[in-house]
Amino acid sequence: MQAIALLPRIRTARPAALFVWLRAWAAAERGRFTLWLPMFMGSGIVAYHALRFEPPHWPAAAILLGAIAAARLARPIRVASAAFACLAAAAIGFGSAQIATIRASPPIEVPRRAAILLGRVRAVEALPEGQRVTIEHPSIDGGPALPRLIRVRLRREDDQIIATGDTIRLRALAQPPSPPAYPGGWDLQRDAYFSGIGAYGFALGRAEITAHAAPDGPARWLQYLREIIAARIRAVLPDENGAIAATLLTGNTAAIPPADREAFRDSGLAHLLAIAGLHIGIVMALIFGVTRRALALSERAALNWPCKQIAAVTALVVGGLYMMLTGAHVPIVRSFSMAALVTLGVLVGRRSVSLRALALAATVIMLIAPWEVLGVSFQMSFSAVLALIAGYDVLRPLLSQLRGNHSGWRRFTHHVVGLALTSAFAGTASAPFAAYHFGRMQVYFVLANMIAVPITAMVVMPAGLLALVLMPLHLEWLVLHPMGWGIQAILWIGRTVAALPQAVIAVPAMPLWSLGVFAWGIAWLGFWRTRMRLLALPIIALGLVSPWLGDRPDILISADAKLLALRSGHALFLQSQSGASKFTRDAWEQMWAVRDVRPMPVQGDGCTTDACALHARDHGPMALLLRGTPPRDACEADIAISAEPIRLRCDSRIPFVDRFSVWRNGAHAIWLDPAGIRIVSDREVRGDRPWVPPMPIPKWQIQQALEELAPH
Repeated sequence: MQAIALLPRIRTARPAALFVWLRAWAAAERGRFTLWLPMFMGSGIVAYHALRFEPPHWPAAAILLGAIAAARLARPIRVASAAFACLAAAAIGFGSAQIATIRASPPIEVPRRAAILLGRVRAVEALPEGQRVTIEHPSIDGGPALPRLIRVRLRREDDQIIATGDTIRLRALAQPPSPPAYPGGWDLQRDAYFSGIGAYGFALGRAEITAHAAPDGPARWLQYLREIIAARIRAVLPDENGAIAATLLTGNTAAIPPADREAFRDSGLAHLLAIAGLHIGIVMALIFGVTRRALALSERAALNWPCKQIAAVTALVVGGLYMMLTGAHVPIVRSFSMAALVTLGVLVGRRSVSLRALALAATVIMLIAPWEVLGVSFQMSFSAVLALIAGYDVLRPLLSQLRGNHSGWRRFTHHVVGLALTSAFAGTASAPFAAYHFGRMQVYFVLANMIAVPITAMVVMPAGLLALVLMPLHLEWLVLHPMGWGIQAILWIGRTVAALPQAVIAVPAMPLWSLGVFAWGIAWLGFWRTRMRLLALPIIALGLVSPWLGDRPDILISADAKLLALRSGHALFLQSQSGASKFTRDAWEQMWAVRDVRPMPVQGDGCTTDACALHARDHGPMALLLRGTPPRDACEADIAISAEPIRLRCDSRIPFVDRFSVWRNGAHAIWLDPAGIRIVSDREVRGDRPWVPPMPIPKWQIQQALEELAPH
């Protein structure tokens, strides 16, 4: 503390004073440098995924060994040793991501026509209408078993009972995972690659159960148990309340109606549907309190047994079971890892709710599932917890004064302030990451959480736990109805807050670098203890204005050429064909943050039935959208675009993007800048990676190659 007090008094104008200031700062921040190692691990993972080519296997190991050796040699020079340690951490992250890619099964080829799928059911998920099955080791049209999963949506009228372990046969139309909606957009193919999914599809007829079998292995038994619990809940609560109750107890969110999911999202309550620290914290706190009070009822146990330690271990065991039951997703794994450290601290009499525990949890997840670093769950979860730990560490003296003599009024005020601070810290820290991934920010999230979180903690989750206990006795209906009432109240809060004026602010697409700026800015603000942490404020401010610094394209063409959009001013002009992807359209609207969507003119405003002249701005280049026979003046355009193959005969070849262009290289983005036209394809952005499909080869080239190889 003396070093911290010394910092503002030291002048840094002279070298000697600067040296003294650095020593004082290092003494004040002693023990905090190790917190940065997970940040460099994550940076290594991001660097690996940002490459446009697959690197060789040796660089990560060579850099790691060299950095470790250099760190040992530079131990007398702490700054140099710390720098080499950070380099080693980055190499570990890079290597873990590369190993995860090597271990993943290669993508599979699925026919672009209806086919017969045969395989064993890995999971069954209820949907708002119908159900969805995940098939493992599927065979297509009697072929060999494939190493990846295929997820199929059954027909709405197919209401037969299918369980994990059953073998089914059905006719379905399967498709590989969709490419990004636009160059630089979210990579669904990469997500599917690491999650083991090879294709998605929908059934064309009823599924035929060819064999019933009990699931084998702990993972399949857990999935079977989830399905039973979800079915029992829906039998008592068949509406949206049952879908949300099943989500809180099994982790399956697929059955929640889209309108309710949107209400949770727009009100800032979406984290209540993502099983994470709040839920496992409530579960473990309830079990801890009940166990400790139960032991206190026995005089012998209260006087002779370590009741607090027994209650902590019991809560940890139940928390682990709840984590497994809800699917062991990243947020709850992080929370359980920290809970395990807290329990260890209780057993040895030390405080473990610290940034070191958070750093250790992040390290474990990055070693086991490094691809999760790129996901919104990892980013929002860790940023929120970092803000909570650091924020309460700073405000602890003020909160202690507020609580004062523990009177009823002061305790109530302390509780309300704590709720507001928790919502403000967690929501503010995670908001930039939500804005990056979802293109929106919630304005009234603090208000919604102050009301909804206590209902979740005091009504919904306790009733849910009691329902799990009563299910073997078939008495779960006694508590599921009160649980449904609590969920209905939360739903009302979400719908009401989401309907408030300006409840959601649309945010344009943020450049990728802004995500790194936010991450490092929040880490800088949370890790350091001295006033040096305030240097993070301009860094975070730069990230906040980054959506308006990004260079967004003027024209987008989807990967199937069924959607084409021009952004002009505050309006979006859209040409859509039959079968166009609604997901792609929503992604475009989110990226541009526009609500004024208009159809592309057919006549007038420079458009005819055969062509349309597109201008993004005055005195800028002109793009010619071809719809039929090219007009005579087509060659005067600066660029030609079309949903069909373009056949232009011009003396001076002009750039063009047509159906063949997107077929080979995916979605295209076009900038109509006065300085010149720029065209970027999805393949240029992603490069040649294992999860990126290879460039298709036209049939005529294949035929020509076969003719050349054939003996004469």
